[in-house]
Amino acid sequence: MTNTAEKTRTENRKAEQVTAQEAKTGNTETEGVEIEGVGTDGVQTGSVPRSGARGARRATVVVTGASGRTGSRVARAARAAGLSVRAASRATGFDWWDDSTWEPTLRGADAAYLAVPSDVGAPGAAEAVGALARRAVGLGVRRLVLLSARGEDQALPAEEALHASGARSTVVRSAWFAQNFSEGPLVEELRERGELVFPAGEVREPFVDVRDVADVVVAVLTSGDRYAGRTLTLTGPRLLTFGEAVAEIARAAGRTLAYRPVPTRDYGRALAGFGVPQQEVEALTAVFDTLLDGRNAHLCDGVRAVLGREPRDFADFAREEAATGTWRARAAGTEGHAAPLR
Repeated sequence: MTNTAEKTRTENRKAEQVTAQEAKTGNTETEGVEIEGVGTDGVQTGSVPRSGARGARRATVVVTGASGRTGSRVARAARAAGLSVRAASRATGFDWWDDSTWEPTLRGADAAYLAVPSDVGAPGAAEAVGALARRAVGLGVRRLVLLSARGEDQALPAEEALHASGARSTVVRSAWFAQNFSEGPLVEELRERGELVFPAGEVREPFVDVRDVADVVVAVLTSGDRYAGRTLTLTGPRLLTFGEAVAEIARAAGRTLAYRPVPTRDYGRALAGFGVPQQEVEALTAVFDTLLDGRNAHLCDGVRAVLGREPRDFADFAREEAATGTWRARAAGTEGHAAPLR
């Protein structure tokens, strides 16, 4: 296992960074005419608002965490749908925890995708979401989409703060990402040790592909007020335990991989032992206790209802990632627990 304190900090920094070229591209407004939006796999997602006149400004969407797990896919899908993407990150001068950086990013935009960099249920997240949403509304950015977590009680205050802001807001509650196994801290354990140690027991989870989340977000952004004031819940098409998910990855990767469940309390002690601040440990273990108690062991039809197709299957995700060498064995480095970023 890898050093969690440093790895978690690194993951958070990566989720907030974009290249200078991405920032330049994302802030460029280009000419456009009325088009139909498409998702990352070519699925039609809705009509992009336009004036209809050639040379009209493209609708601009602010994407927070535009190089992160969801933000990068949202940015890609938004561009494919004909939107102009404005990346919001520390690299472009935006900081979730510094409200003096918000106005330059939000001014002149039409919509925004909000993904809190640590966790939507983390201490201070609700206050930040509410304040940023109110600032956005005051600047004329009234269409806001917040990434939230399915079944996470700690996320409810942030959702309520968004809806109370006066924005034409939509909450997208997501199941656990399939990509948590291929990007971020968890993948290192699988690569280096051939084992995933995690406090999920034998609970079943309908892992959702982040590309489906991105396509739904863009569909919401390009569908006028159809989804305003609503909460959409997204899952994958099947229930799997974490052990079953690791077994599917092992088959796709052609190597032996194991899953070892541990009690949340033991996992928290391991995190603290590797230098994760106690407040973060307590927040993470509380979230795990909430999310992994079986409450989410059922399917929802949010992806199909919005996109008109079935969600991507976990087995397809595993095959695609295995083909790129994601879980290819390599020499172990420094060891430690790490938590996935939603």
